[in-house]
Amino acid sequence: MHPAALAEELLLRECDVSVTRRTGPGGQHRNKVETAVVLRHRPSGLAAEASERRSQRENRGVAISRLRLRLAIGIRMPSTDGPPSPLWQSRCRGRRLAVAVDHRDFPAIVAEALDRLDAADWHVAAAAKSLAVTTSQLVGLVRKAPAAWVAVNEARRGRGLPPLA
Repeated sequence: MHPAALAEELLLRECDVSVTRRTGPGGQHRNKVETAVVLRHRPSGLAAEASERRSQRENRGVAISRLRLRLAIGIRMPSTDGPPSPLWQSRCRGRRLAVAVDHRDFPAIVAEALDRLDAADWHVAAAAKSLAVTTSQLVGLVRKAPAAWVAVNEARRGRGLPPLA
């Protein structure tokens, strides 16, 4: 299972969690209380932080979401030739993919898409076919995550393929 798809409790077991103070707008509470949360995923070394909220609990949720997306983009898992995961299939209606950027499943869906793209040597049509979605649906998903868009285009460029437009 991709780390981006792990339940929150399991993901946090693989992380070092630290809290700290950050300066900026938010008044006395923010400047005097350790509300910023920094998560470092020990196996990969990837990290994410959040400090824009006045509550440590809210910042923790934001940091977890950011870490999931970084894991989805930064870690490739071997892809199988079989059907897409049950999570992916639950998000498909016909050949259309339905998932919002701020939904908890978004990073896991992005991770699966990138894993299939990697297995297809970054050829979008082949990856889309293996995921049972249209090419435009796959491109649209990647476009929703700017860091994923950059990563895909860098991988394509490295193989002599044109960047996605």
